Amino acid sequence: MIQKYLRRILFNRWAALIHDLLWVPVAIMAAYWLRFNLHAIPANFLSGSYHLISLALPAYALFFWLFGLYRGIWRFASIPDLIRIIKSVALGSLALTMLGMVQFRLEGVPRTVLVLSPLLLTIGLISSRLGYRLFKDRRLVVRKKEGIVTLVVGAGHAGELLIRELISSDGYQPVAIIDDDHKKHNREIHGVRVLGELAELPQIVSLFDVELVMFAIPSAGRDTVKRVIAECVKSGVECKTLPSIHEMTTGQVEVKQLRPLTLEDLLGRESVKLDQQAIAGYLRGKSVLITGAGGSIGSELCRQVAGLSPSRLILFDNGEFNLYSIDNEMRNTFPELDIITVLGDVKNKDRVNWVFRKFSPHAVFHAAAYKHVPMVELNPAEGVQNNVTGTRIVADAADRHGAERFVLVSTDKAVNPANVMGATKRIAELYCQNIAFRSRTRFITTRFGNVLGSAGSVVPLFQQQIKNGGPVTVTHRDIRRYFMTIPESVSLILQAGAMGQGGEIFVLDMGEPVLIKELAEQMIKLFGKKPGRDIEIVYTGLRPGEKLFEEIFHENENLKGTSHNKLLLAGSRKCNWQWLSDHLGSLEKAATKRDVALLISHIHSVVPEYTGTPIIEEKTDQPQKPLLKVVG
Repeated sequence: MIQKYLRRILFNRWAALIHDLLWVPVAIMAAYWLRFNLHAIPANFLSGSYHLISLALPAYALFFWLFGLYRGIWRFASIPDLIRIIKSVALGSLALTMLGMVQFRLEGVPRTVLVLSPLLLTIGLISSRLGYRLFKDRRLVVRKKEGIVTLVVGAGHAGELLIRELISSDGYQPVAIIDDDHKKHNREIHGVRVLGELAELPQIVSLFDVELVMFAIPSAGRDTVKRVIAECVKSGVECKTLPSIHEMTTGQVEVKQLRPLTLEDLLGRESVKLDQQAIAGYLRGKSVLITGAGGSIGSELCRQVAGLSPSRLILFDNGEFNLYSIDNEMRNTFPELDIITVLGDVKNKDRVNWVFRKFSPHAVFHAAAYKHVPMVELNPAEGVQNNVTGTRIVADAADRHGAERFVLVSTDKAVNPANVMGATKRIAELYCQNIAFRSRTRFITTRFGNVLGSAGSVVPLFQQQIKNGGPVTVTHRDIRRYFMTIPESVSLILQAGAMGQGGEIFVLDMGEPVLIKELAEQMIKLFGKKPGRDIEIVYTGLRPGEKLFEEIFHENENLKGTSHNKLLLAGSRKCNWQWLSDHLGSLEKAATKRDVALLISHIHSVVPEYTGTPIIEEKTDQPQKPLLKVVG
């Protein structure tokens, strides 16, 4: 398939070159013809024309190729292509004149021919390309009278390309364009009128009986997307959008690229620019271990790391099905990559040490964790064993076996934690920060907020509730959370891994927090329904360990900027190693005994800013309504 595609490209390029070279003698002879007032060319000048043509063909061929006339596609010939033609003809003509002077002193070559022939050649090359484009775009001249009645939002470059594609494709009838730029109003793009601004969308939808709105502003921010969704919901019309700028791999716009608006569009942020060279530098050709590989973050880490050409990728997870799923995906997507799939638990010291002894990973991404706040609040001992003991076991193994880097994936809930989950992740941060002072391994921590679409997060819950007809449950009217997409968070984890020297906590810039009530309303609108009328929103009260507002850094951490605008650096907290080891040992013993009161006491000792108190069953003679109780 690839060979066939390459042959086709080469054939098209050679055909275009031959076409252009045929114009060279035509232009020269036409220049002679014009010089002699459209009469026959005198015989004594014909030899000069033949000499000139013999030199012109190789000279122009060289400059045509050097200036890249055959990199472009005639179907999309544009101003840059025309500029390349003018430059190549100008320099080719200069070179031809100099060669003619040297070879035969330009005998039999009138000076007017040297002026007219480049002009005629330029006209010929340009007219051929524009003619071909007009021929291919002939359907743009006639407006289609049938198909899905479509309104396009955006009269910019993407909108123009989309209108062109809609008219050229079957099944769509673009009837109008709207744009908030008043300078564009009442103008036409390929015969389609720009009628008004976004606020007029409902009236235009009603006037033309629009069936589909197409959003063609790939660079649009969150507020614009919100307005489009609101207006489409108000009008009861479906809306599709082009991919964002960083999703579009080419500059071409195609109807098949259109997709429904998603929550990622709604919460859209600037695309993250990464130092790909630095990231690839510490992963290419290296053995990489990812714990929690079957989870939301872990699986995306697998995808992005695999694309950076490691020598080996070790997938470690205790969930059989999740591990099977990511293993199957990786083997299908990266068949040449050496993939090792290990079913195991980070709490199992023997299993973890076996992995390090056998495969000697250079880089470790520790994403294995219990992260569901209410569940860990009800099972605090398991939270400690997985998030604290598990991290300690993997970190110790990385240190003992000489791994180059260890990157801990943490959470904003570790800052001033109000729940056991956040407190255990804070302890994991402290351990990694302090072992870094004693180890040649670079221990790096990354901290960020909620991830859109991750397992157990609020977004999939809302989606399911909306599909079921509601109600959508929100714990509090004022609760806010930070959000970012899974690919964005993983990209920044990899970037932090490249920048870290050991002992740092990199805090990912999460932008502005999102009001969960508004998030629920916007998700309902994405489904084409109206909040409060089609789908109710019910407020259930804060759950155990839940805060109204999450923080991304502690007030004493002295947050500083880094060389990357999306990564901030939090100051580390250095502890006495023996003191920390003793407390963690006591904490782990309390977790093993399921002594929740003692466990909480030890958490307070290590993390004095921890403010949570798990629900512990009280003994009473009075009958009580069954409640969720701490299991231990």
